[in-house]
Amino acid sequence: MLHAPVETFRGVVYPWQCDGMGHMNTQFYSALYDGATLHFLARLCPTAELKKLNFGWADVQQSIRYESELIAGALPVVRTGLVRIGNKSIEYRHHLCDAESLRVHSTSDQVTVLFDLERRKSASLSDAIRDSARRLAAEHPVNGSP
Repeated sequence: MLHAPVETFRGVVYPWQCDGMGHMNTQFYSALYDGATLHFLARLCPTAELKKLNFGWADVQQSIRYESELIAGALPVVRTGLVRIGNKSIEYRHHLCDAESLRVHSTSDQVTVLFDLERRKSASLSDAIRDSARRLAAEHPVNGSP
């Protein structure tokens, strides 16, 4: 990992998000991770800057690991760490933890590409995005914990 995970999302598990077994349904894990992704990528390039260029982000790979259940009333927090910067893609890992105990409930490994909305294909990461990633790594050195 290039830097220690930074907080990217904070929420609450509501009863209506739980399934018949009493734990948060997988569709809501995806929603939490999606929100965390948007916040994380905005640290690398503000959304308004991407819109000016007619660019966006396209998720191309996601792998979720479920480690322990989240139940109604839980206070999840997502922390995200940059794993790799490619030519056109960014790889990162989300850690979904309990806000109070920091127990990891789930992780999500993701790859996202910079996407040219006009040409409808991936684009090379700019120097500005790479510089933002380097600053993030320098400000949040790896310490071994999510």
